[in-house]
Amino acid sequence: MSYTAEYLRKCQGLIETVATQEANILRAAEMFSKSILVGRMVHVFGSGHSRIMVEEMWPRYGSFPGFNPIVELSLTFHNLVVGANGQRQAMFLENVSGLAAQILRNFDLNELDTALVISSSGCNVVPIEMAEIFQSKGIKTVGIISKLHSEASTSKKQDGKKLQDFCDIVLDSGAPVGDAMIYVDGLETPVSPGSTVGSCMLINSIKAELANLLTQAGHPPKVLTAGAVIGAEKATEIFQAAYDEHAHRISKMYQKVGIESYVSKQS
Repeated sequence: MSYTAEYLRKCQGLIETVATQEANILRAAEMFSKSILVGRMVHVFGSGHSRIMVEEMWPRYGSFPGFNPIVELSLTFHNLVVGANGQRQAMFLENVSGLAAQILRNFDLNELDTALVISSSGCNVVPIEMAEIFQSKGIKTVGIISKLHSEASTSKKQDGKKLQDFCDIVLDSGAPVGDAMIYVDGLETPVSPGSTVGSCMLINSIKAELANLLTQAGHPPKVLTAGAVIGAEKATEIFQAAYDEHAHRISKMYQKVGIESYVSKQS
């Protein structure tokens, strides 16, 4: 069997793992729909390469408003690798206690909001504290982890708790311990991770179920759609409308944030 065939076979296993979670995927979609239908947002966060899942949810083709993508560049800016803004700093910062509170201090969180936090290990401090803060504010939270990898890993949070300890729903990407899925002859350590594949399937399954729920509720989402599908003029119209809706939603996250001022008191 070629390594390509073996990787694809492993991905088939990820599909099977995701398929077993259909009930929880629907529960997550129902949870998110309640926030979106009342004009609030689903906060989405991931550090490191989990940022990929944040951007997979919104904004991209086939996605729609209702999500607040929290992408902290200090935790996700990987392309320089070394030097200023390098990977070492990002890996250090994602385990600094208190950073999550500083990030969320920017938003006027509300118990009508919901949240999605992604961390393959579920063991880094910032995503764990994100979920912990959401829980403390009565915000229902979904977590995406690799169950096998998380169970084999040690939390970097002082009390030993992991992301799943602060989530109402936990979804499993199906990735193995260590994430990488392929052992190459003569190479000691495995290559070709699986968590991105499994997590993206979870993200888009939630998205599909959620789009159905919003449509059935009489508020079909404004889906970012390619001009090749609906024509350039219609695509542009939808993009502008979707971005404007996002602006209307996100404005609520800043309107009454933090310390009250005469501006925040104005209707």
